Amino acid sequence: MEKLISIIVPIYNIEAYLPRCVDSLLAQTYSKLEIILVDDGSTDSSPDICDSYEKIDGRIKVVHKKNGGLSDARNAGMDVAAGEYIGFVDGDDWIDKDMYLAMYCACEREAAQVAVCRYKQIRYSGQCEEAGMIDASSGNSVLLSKKKALEAYVCGDEKYVIYNSVWSKLFAADLIKDMRFPVGKNSEDIMFTTKAFCRMNRLVYLDTPYYNYVLDREGSIMNEKAGQRRLRDEIPFWREQIAYIAESGMTELSDKAAYHFYRRMLFYYIDFMDSAATREFAKEIVSQLRKEKESIRRIHKKKYVAIGDKARMKLALAWPYGYYFVVKLYDKYVIPIRNKA
Repeated sequence: MEKLISIIVPIYNIEAYLPRCVDSLLAQTYSKLEIILVDDGSTDSSPDICDSYEKIDGRIKVVHKKNGGLSDARNAGMDVAAGEYIGFVDGDDWIDKDMYLAMYCACEREAAQVAVCRYKQIRYSGQCEEAGMIDASSGNSVLLSKKKALEAYVCGDEKYVIYNSVWSKLFAADLIKDMRFPVGKNSEDIMFTTKAFCRMNRLVYLDTPYYNYVLDREGSIMNEKAGQRRLRDEIPFWREQIAYIAESGMTELSDKAAYHFYRRMLFYYIDFMDSAATREFAKEIVSQLRKEKESIRRIHKKKYVAIGDKARMKLALAWPYGYYFVVKLYDKYVIPIRNKA
């Protein structure tokens, strides 16, 4: 007997994109769906569009609420979800018709609590490119243990493109029914996904890009507002991830998460340095790293830490501007030569 899947769609002022999203849900080859459209206080015609869809298909349930942000909208959807599985789709994206059939069947076949698929990035020029690996996806599905899945998620693995985003996943409702997204925060998927993965026993990975993710409609360049969000929300969530994994009894994985966090901080530093508007944030990155020298030294004694990462961190801590200069020279001269080889 087929089980009900609840799909939660947060919506805020996306009238131009919403019909495409909802139509892709109604076109799913898996039909036992509860489609929850959460209107988060939209001021355009999005509420009317939601109501019109509710009238034409009984699977659609509309929730109208005051504006509270993405996390609050998702939470409102979870509060009314009745499905045995829960999925999330952002209202300006859309999905391929077989996405939920494939993910549901994989979970049932493998007795997995989470299914993960790949996704395509959609650019406004109409150009599409598959996220993650350069090579085409294999179309295979692979069962991963909790340990293997967490390792791939935290450390990255070219065979399994597993990101933070909840919209590339299908969760067993029992796994996440008491979890909620942190309201008023960005990068909220980091801890939601981390907690779900720490709870699960098995995950099935589908090496097929079923989800179509529309890149930032206002552009993805680094700006002052984005820099503030990264320092205020994203970096604290990465730190929380490290602590949560340690508290879950996975000390080695927590250290690996710390290693990748410190590597990520160096990438953030370069991003911030590239714009005059965000260079103050670059200084804050260096300040945070210098306060954690002892932790960095401890992590960098681990055998899995690359020699190059040790050298980069040492230079960044001792001479940040020199590190930035070296990275820019490398990108300008060395990368093109290596790409031609």
